[in-house]
Amino acid sequence: MKLILLGAPGAGKGTQAEKISTKYGIPSVSTGEILRAAIKDNTALGMEAKSFMDRGDLVPDAVVIGIIKEYLSSDNCKNGFILDGFPRSIPQAEALDAMGVTIDAVLDIEVDDAKIVERMSGRRVCLTCGATHHVVYNPPKKEGICDKCGKELTIRKDDAPETVLSRLETYHNITEPLKDYYSKKGNLVVVEGQEQVDETTKLVFEALSRFE
Repeated sequence: MKLILLGAPGAGKGTQAEKISTKYGIPSVSTGEILRAAIKDNTALGMEAKSFMDRGDLVPDAVVIGIIKEYLSSDNCKNGFILDGFPRSIPQAEALDAMGVTIDAVLDIEVDDAKIVERMSGRRVCLTCGATHHVVYNPPKKEGICDKCGKELTIRKDDAPETVLSRLETYHNITEPLKDYYSKKGNLVVVEGQEQVDETTKLVFEALSRFE
């Protein structure tokens, strides 16, 4: 099965990607992971991407797409794959089509913006041991203190409400139009993200069952 995952930041794509990967035995790959692997392997495109990153510049779409094309044609993806974080825009989706990559299903996980802000802004991270808490869903026994190592919990910059709102705005403007793009192709499936991860997973598997 060849899948694309869509959804706003904080919608739970990464968590569901792991569940899908385990069930179907296919790799879940993010753009970042593919880029890092290409750089580590010293591929020509990987070195080109590194030159942009070393200068602090964004890696151009053409280079990213080339690296992804190489990865998707590797043995790792011979039985399928889950793309998480690509495509992010209509031009990237068109480039994926131009590669001749056939996508079986595009899974969109829908979560209300207000709920995403609550989810992400409530996260607290321990910089010492890496443990994650949440003020609502997984509160620490002592406020502001990590249960695991007893050190202070902090709010990551990415989880600050103003940052979350900015990321959501970018998603709605640039990435969300992909829903219409794939809906017209007939392979878009939409799942409403639930409060409990397992409930969302159940809906995800039900939605994907018709593509098996």
